[in-house]
Amino acid sequence: MQLRGRVAVVTGAGGGIGRAIALALARRGAHLALVDVDAAGLAGVAEAAVALGVRAVVRSFDVTDRVAVAALPEQVRGELGRIDLLVNNAGVALGGTFEQVSADDFDWLMAINFDAVVRMTRAFLPLLQTSDDARIVNVSSIYGIVAPAGQTAYAASKFAVRGFSNALRHELEGSRIGVTVAHPGGVATAIARSARAPAGVDADEIERRRVAADKKLRMPPERAGEIIVRAVEQRRSRVLVGGDAVVVALLERLAPVGYWRLLRRAIEL
Repeated sequence: MQLRGRVAVVTGAGGGIGRAIALALARRGAHLALVDVDAAGLAGVAEAAVALGVRAVVRSFDVTDRVAVAALPEQVRGELGRIDLLVNNAGVALGGTFEQVSADDFDWLMAINFDAVVRMTRAFLPLLQTSDDARIVNVSSIYGIVAPAGQTAYAASKFAVRGFSNALRHELEGSRIGVTVAHPGGVATAIARSARAPAGVDADEIERRRVAADKKLRMPPERAGEIIVRAVEQRRSRVLVGGDAVVVALLERLAPVGYWRLLRRAIEL
């Protein structure tokens, strides 16, 4: 896929993998519509993109805002003229076992990590269909392939993104729209530090879990962004981001039920 002159919408673009994807696209000459709740982060990414010679517009809102999502496609088309690429990257984390996590917190995470992916895709699909070459990129996780203890909510959302992406790809087969699902491993973003903690869990235990999770996040986000954007250029249906993701996915394929016995010490917090 040739990205120069294309228009890409990127959610969660204010930092981390979203920022890295946006700037990797900008380096290839793609114009950007950037979405995030972090207005200051968005402004910095937009400034960096413009310095690379592309146009960038920003919208600061929560991707669970149905009204804002519904209005966004026509806003982007009005300002940038077209839409060729939708990158659903916005996501949050939530620590704790299923019993520890409240129903409200579980629903909060699913609304951002999965429901917003569906809503953004539904909103942008009509305009993507008018492009001569379009693609939807949904960022799942290695936890959309394996499901560790203590990650019931997060894994459920990322497995849902994976299943939605795969079925949508089959439905769009033969059209001008491709679908890529990305499975990052341990990328050095703020997701562990900013994860919501369940009420009633000891503060020291929460901090221990955050520190342990943070140590597993080693890949620079810039590297992850480049890997994902190269997968878009190559029209790949699935991309595993990082050597840890490749190894874990292979282990799951070899032992789809028994992998947890082998991974427990490495993954469990």
